[in-house]
Amino acid sequence: MKKLLIPLTFCPLLLWAQMNPIVFEEYDLENGLHVILHEDHSTPIVAVSVSYHVGSKNEDPSRTGFAHFFEHLLFEGSENIGRGEYMKLVQDNGGVLNANTSFDRTFYYEILPSNQLELGLWMESERMLHAKIDQEGVNTQREVVKEELRERNENTPYGSIMNEVFEHAFESHPYRWTPGGSPEYINQANLSEFMEFYKTFYVPNNACISIAGDISLSQSKEWIEKYFGTIPRGTSAVPRPTVVEPEKFAEVRDTVYDNIQLPAVVQAYHGPAQGTEDAYAVEMMSMILSQGNSSRLQKNVVDKQQKAVYAGAFPMPTEDPGLLLMFGIANMGTEVLALEDAMNVEVSRMSEELISIEEFEKLRNQIENDFISGNTSMAGIAESLSDYYLYYNGETNLVNTELERYFNVTREAILEVAKKYLRPSNRVTLHYLPKTEK
Repeated sequence: MKKLLIPLTFCPLLLWAQMNPIVFEEYDLENGLHVILHEDHSTPIVAVSVSYHVGSKNEDPSRTGFAHFFEHLLFEGSENIGRGEYMKLVQDNGGVLNANTSFDRTFYYEILPSNQLELGLWMESERMLHAKIDQEGVNTQREVVKEELRERNENTPYGSIMNEVFEHAFESHPYRWTPGGSPEYINQANLSEFMEFYKTFYVPNNACISIAGDISLSQSKEWIEKYFGTIPRGTSAVPRPTVVEPEKFAEVRDTVYDNIQLPAVVQAYHGPAQGTEDAYAVEMMSMILSQGNSSRLQKNVVDKQQKAVYAGAFPMPTEDPGLLLMFGIANMGTEVLALEDAMNVEVSRMSEELISIEEFEKLRNQIENDFISGNTSMAGIAESLSDYYLYYNGETNLVNTELERYFNVTREAILEVAKKYLRPSNRVTLHYLPKTEK
């Protein structure tokens, strides 16, 4: 087996990570709910989170936006929590709460004083078993979601980029629509459809509860059994898309006219699913291109050539093969094709030559710092534990060991993924232009 050589500059943080692992306990209730507990008494707070393995990719193509809509709807209250009282209960007890929806999962969390752990557990069990799904709540949240989508997609400069990119990039896979979905379909859906979605996806055997903070493991287990143990297991099969997006052999190009002042170039390369060997190399490649003031896009396209006011690259981590996005906003007086050419030069360099040893060592230092700092808050730890379990086939301990996967990536591996994925025939290129130029 090839030994991993780690320069001495990496040792202090790596040793710190190895000596201070995130200790956790995980188990399943009889109804299928997965439980992860991390006990940490450093601060008197607790993060209570519940992930449901449902995102926009699980939706009916004629009912897109359901997962995001439910993110909002399930704050309406329950049989035992009055309408509009959910947030008030948490805030009145010194806590904060929020939720988010991705292509692959929906995530809810509360951060509370540790003496309010039972409150958080009760409220999440109410969401799972007794959510208030009625016509009044549906009507209210329809308007909230439609306004949010208008603000995000229509009233925000470049706000439609995600919708445009994924729609152009995917022809078969449900990633072709984004988690926001279509307000039209939310309007068309009736109450029974929302109820069916809830009964199918918001069930214990499709969920993971992750708790991190100032807790007693024995007391936490007792309360989890009390509030979640009797919730019935879901009886419907959870739909999981099996479609594989065809390999691409021709670039897709288009022009989008938007309420913007400066033109932009948006490129999207089809990439690997998160957790694969290629995914780690692609992420590191994107960091070389755009992370920090000395990154290639920043140094060459923005600073030296001054063809962009911003240029960056970032992979979209998705459960199935997704996209690596690149985005550049043209400087005043720069033609959009000139900006595209400058970005493509940096892409070609990645595919033609090894990154320097200096770049490589700096990259690994950045990754190590990001990995350790990403798990310093209780909320971050709870989410990381949940995500590793959900996305990586139950490999929850990656919260402690994933850094090794990054360190196993060589300069040669980064060059290989650049050649494999950064092909013009594997990308979407969109020119964003002001509507005045239409």
